[in-house]
Amino acid sequence: MVSNPVHRLPFLPGTSFKDSTKTAFHRSQTLSYKNGYAVVRRPTVGIGGERLQVNQLSQAELDELANKAPILTYGQPKQAPPAEFIPAHVAFDKKVLKFDAYFQEDVPMSTEEHYRIRQVNIYYYLEDDSMSVMEPVVENSGIPQGKLIKRQRLTKNDQGDHYHWKDLNRGINLTIYGRTFRVVDCDRFTQVFLESQGIELNPPEKMALDPYTELRKQPLRKYVTPSDFDQLKQFLTFDKQVLRFYAIWDDTDSMFGECRTYIIHYYLMDDTVEIREVHERNNGRDPFPLLMNRQRMPKVLVKNAKNFPQCVLEISDQEVLEWYTAKDFIVGKPLTILGRTFFIYDCDPFTRQYYKEKFGISDLPRIDVSEKEPPPVKQELPPYNGFGLIEDSVQNCFVLIPKAPKKDVIKMLVNDNKVLRYLAALESPIPEDKDRRFVFSYFLASDMISIFEPPVRNSGIIGGKYLGRTKVAKPSSTAEDPIYYGPTDFFIGAVIEVFGHRFIILDTDDYVLKYMENNAAQYSPEALLSIRNRIQKQEAPAPELENKQTREDPPGVQELEALIDTIQKQLKDHPCKDNIHEAFQIYDQEASGFVDKERFFKICDSLNLPIDDSLIKEVRTPAWLPGAADGYC
Repeated sequence: MVSNPVHRLPFLPGTSFKDSTKTAFHRSQTLSYKNGYAVVRRPTVGIGGERLQVNQLSQAELDELANKAPILTYGQPKQAPPAEFIPAHVAFDKKVLKFDAYFQEDVPMSTEEHYRIRQVNIYYYLEDDSMSVMEPVVENSGIPQGKLIKRQRLTKNDQGDHYHWKDLNRGINLTIYGRTFRVVDCDRFTQVFLESQGIELNPPEKMALDPYTELRKQPLRKYVTPSDFDQLKQFLTFDKQVLRFYAIWDDTDSMFGECRTYIIHYYLMDDTVEIREVHERNNGRDPFPLLMNRQRMPKVLVKNAKNFPQCVLEISDQEVLEWYTAKDFIVGKPLTILGRTFFIYDCDPFTRQYYKEKFGISDLPRIDVSEKEPPPVKQELPPYNGFGLIEDSVQNCFVLIPKAPKKDVIKMLVNDNKVLRYLAALESPIPEDKDRRFVFSYFLASDMISIFEPPVRNSGIIGGKYLGRTKVAKPSSTAEDPIYYGPTDFFIGAVIEVFGHRFIILDTDDYVLKYMENNAAQYSPEALLSIRNRIQKQEAPAPELENKQTREDPPGVQELEALIDTIQKQLKDHPCKDNIHEAFQIYDQEASGFVDKERFFKICDSLNLPIDDSLIKEVRTPAWLPGAADGYC
């Protein structure tokens, strides 16, 4: 602290002494008006009323004027015009002297530093002889910086004298408000101005540095031996360079597993790996962008690091022997990351160029991993169980709610009530089945077959319906493509196999003969030949064949034909003859052509038919017709 040398008091505001007689501190006017014209007037007094010595003659000038003899030629000499006066605030406008300085500040409450060096700039304004002190702002210094002393005239002693530009120089100390500033240098303009005014400048000094700030600039001491690999160089060289691989994870071997697509990013700047999942539209999965966050991937772990809690703690270099690098990612090879095996099948063009320049691998073909559509599975129908029609059963295998198969309506209308009847025998090794006879009824409207066995009295076999209406498939056909028996398959001597039972056609009725004559083109030559032989036998039977036929035919066939002729003659003139046929068809639901006695008498009573009991008693049904044993008509 610099103290006043006279009064031994600190040179601070309030402790300095000034002349109390001075009351006016304004500047004198230099411009005035005379007769309406602006006239420059030189000031004679300064601030405070002190007389200015600038506008007065010196003693040397007065002596020279006293000894000089004027030479007059023509009257009074002309007085020289005064020099043009320029005010200071005009001559020195915006002209500032700049000095570099510093001051030392004690730091008593710190163990790391005992004092602090603070650098400042001192500005001197020539227009009004004012000064200001500015400290450059240092970021994150923690010290209020900027303007330390605002612009003002600064006193240099306790007499009230102010600092003038003549008092400033390099290598001097300036005491301002009790704080000493060391001036070390100035700028070029300041140097030229002071030298032009005849002031000899001191040599510049070196700016003092703050020891604590310089200590902070030194690098921290490292206790790890630096490696030859420069991570900073890797970061600067490979920044924003990423290798992109396209891979799949095939998990089809596990239950409900599937083949999923991923994108693997390898960042060259820090050797980290990131796995992103490729989402497809309407795949039913949550849109998670990342399967694995960006991190370094261990390739080989330490032997004792298998029990390391990886889900809680991060793996460090002490637990890893080898990390995954760019050379481990090769197109066409599998890669196991965190227990999942990924198959890399493609990469982007930048990755191909990098592998070609870095590792010399130029052949990285794209591998086709698209799922091939499996061959269509052939639908195998289950074996036919024997219930219902095959078409009806097959519908249950095609749709959930089956529909009835479509029918040929035109065929049903054309062939309505058209039935072909055949007499057949059962081909069986059992002796009791040799004498059994069956009547086959083939319905042309629906291609269905019904089998009726006429009851035989005392045969031990219950006759009646043997097979209801149904379609019968040929034994050589399959359930997928069934081939049913048609009218062309029925002829004398043909073998018909019905659900494992073989029948031989023995005879037909007259309607069958007429149908075959009208549709001869549909039948085979064998069928036509069998019918031709039957007709020839009926027209010209031989005596031997007639005797044989008489022996083979059941008794009562001729009597039956005579009785039928008699009954037809009696009913010929009956008024209800048109309704008789319809009435018998109503009761004959199976369309077998036969009714029992009770129904016969009931129909006759309802139609008021005359019944001759003697004729009814003589009626005996032939043995090959239905009702021969139980009184069927």
